[in-house]
Amino acid sequence: MDLTVGPNQFFWSADRWAAFYDDLAAAPVNRVVLGELVCSKRLPFFQDRIPDAISTLLTAGKEVALTSLALVTLKRERKQTAELIGMGVEVEVNDLTALAHLPQGTAFSVGPLVNVYNEGALAWLAARGATRVCLPPELPLTSVATLAKAGADLRVMIEVWGHGRLPLAISGRCYHARMHNRTKDNCQFACEDDPDGLDVRTLEGQPFLAMNGVQTLSDSYACVAYQIDALQDAGVRALRLSPQSNGFGAVCGLYRQLLDGQKTPAQVTDAICQLDANARLSDGFLTGDRGVDWSGSRT
Repeated sequence: MDLTVGPNQFFWSADRWAAFYDDLAAAPVNRVVLGELVCSKRLPFFQDRIPDAISTLLTAGKEVALTSLALVTLKRERKQTAELIGMGVEVEVNDLTALAHLPQGTAFSVGPLVNVYNEGALAWLAARGATRVCLPPELPLTSVATLAKAGADLRVMIEVWGHGRLPLAISGRCYHARMHNRTKDNCQFACEDDPDGLDVRTLEGQPFLAMNGVQTLSDSYACVAYQIDALQDAGVRALRLSPQSNGFGAVCGLYRQLLDGQKTPAQVTDAICQLDANARLSDGFLTGDRGVDWSGSRT
């Protein structure tokens, strides 16, 4: 089973962003998706670093793709989406409006923000040129297995969300700006202060969600360590690891060791929790009654 690093969902400084991808060149992953997924206002801060990052990763033997924005609303954003084609690498579509800029027959991949919930949607995307689909993280294991079988018939590689805060929603409003009593157009990039998202709690003080500019994320970090055998049996061929600011290289190594049979799920999850003692893990969308459920709590 392959490992994919998904696009960074957060706003980091250009130097931190570039260093992250330099480090990924040595990480035991097969594929890296980079670019701006959440907010187009962030892109100018690191846009000039993208060609060097692509070159570094390709030289290291990684497959590389560029993500489209999750929500395209402005003429400037449509232009940026169209320009992805000229970068010379595969495009990962996270908003179907990006297909308008892809010539018919051009191979592309599909990210987890596109709602591929059934065989019909998968077949339509395959006919349009999709060769790889990362399924939405809220699908149960039974649906994953059905789509993995259909993907094998269509020669479309099926990937699932393996680790990281789950993307739940994208809005036209910026929560970070609103919290600081700023407008979206004058946000002053408040989201940079929260490199893994801002924790949101209920009125009773219970962990609930995470806020990332215009994006809503899960409070818990998805972790499929206890589901590896079931996912392999279902026909899933890749896991997606979502970047985090602390110890991500170690996270990549832990999942590689797990897939290679060198570590147990308990060893991997214990090591992940040692990287951040406050992180909560979940895998409930696959097999639980609720997305926040965690198989590790039953061991």
